[in-house]
Amino acid sequence: MSSHAQQARTLVEALPYIQKFTGKTIVVKYGGNAMVSDELRRAVMCDIILLSLVGIRVVVVHGGGPEISEMLKKLGHESRFVDGLRCTDAETMDVVQPVLCGKVNKNLVAQLNRLGGQAIGLCGMDGQLFQAEQLDEKYGLVGKITGVNPEPVENALLSGYIPVVSTVAQGVDGDTAYNINADTAASKLAAAMGAEKLILLTDVRGLLRNPRDEETLIHVVHTYDVPGLVAQGIISGGMIPKMECCVDAIAGGVERVHILDGRIPHSILIELLSDEGIGTMLKKED
Repeated sequence: MSSHAQQARTLVEALPYIQKFTGKTIVVKYGGNAMVSDELRRAVMCDIILLSLVGIRVVVVHGGGPEISEMLKKLGHESRFVDGLRCTDAETMDVVQPVLCGKVNKNLVAQLNRLGGQAIGLCGMDGQLFQAEQLDEKYGLVGKITGVNPEPVENALLSGYIPVVSTVAQGVDGDTAYNINADTAASKLAAAMGAEKLILLTDVRGLLRNPRDEETLIHVVHTYDVPGLVAQGIISGGMIPKMECCVDAIAGGVERVHILDGRIPHSILIELLSDEGIGTMLKKED
């Protein structure tokens, strides 16, 4: 088949998916290698712009772990992690807020704009988008989300912008900002917005039966399967909190959650607009 015919087939295959998702909200949690590599970052940004141009309401939620660690290192301050969460003392928070809400957020906004998108940056404190209280003293200024006000994000979408949200929250139990896990923030925002889908970009193929064998990818997981998979050790380590976020999002009304490999260029488009699912999809019972 000629490459032109192949391109036409790809577009025809995408059509029913575009029709299905146009006007719907999709939240993309962006992080991992897809953030670090220039080539992958560009692919993700192009995917987001394309989805936006065909009428899908795309919201980007991002963390910025590597940039925060790099800045702390420059300042001679060591990164400490407890249970997989960045232990955030006041000095660390003084770095987290400007790096996440400033440098990382604005760089993403600028890149989307340069590639032809219409992006606008928001942080969790804008319009009290994320409200939080302290999760546990042992983590320092790490927050647990107590409320979400999706209005600033909705307003941005209504004005034709792609909202890019950084995960710092306004404290409700004190005069402070809190660092929020980006998976959790994306899950809570997706639920508050009644999103059709939540996409978590990661550095793995998805959920694997055997973590050392990428051929053992589990394509579909029902929420009721999750406790059993944890008990069997198939969901373990950092995948446990990620799965908890997925289950919470679905319990909150999100239709489907996809764990996608951000190392595959255009994984978002392949997952959403083609017959070929490439990650792990979570859903309620059939």
